[in-house]
Amino acid sequence: EATLDLAERRRIRSAIRELQRQELERDEEALASKRFRPERGSHRQDDKENWPRSRHLEEEQQMALAALSQQLEAITDVEELTKLLRAAGEYEERKLIRAAIRKLRAEEIEGEALSPHRYPRE
Repeated sequence: EATLDLAERRRIRSAIRELQRQELERDEEALASKRFRPERGSHRQDDKENWPRSRHLEEEQQMALAALSQQLEAITDVEELTKLLRAAGEYEERKLIRAAIRKLRAEEIEGEALSPHRYPRE
């Protein structure tokens, strides 16, 4: 704003844009390096006391998911599965239930495609 020369103003604006672009690139590089930086130490080393307990909890969760998977195999009603989905809190449980719903719907569609037409052609 201090200069009245238009060419000089263009050069100043261009220099400002270049500085802003460089600053943006530095910020993006800093984010990328933080995003992909390996953790300081492994989780097991940081939390040695709780590791056996967390591993035990993980095994229990896997067993519970396996039991849920078997339970879902026995359910053949999409509405019942949908109720279970709404009641489920854990991501992995919801994932299994959604997969069961998709499977049932695919079987229903396949069954309809293979069954004879309801309305015969005249």
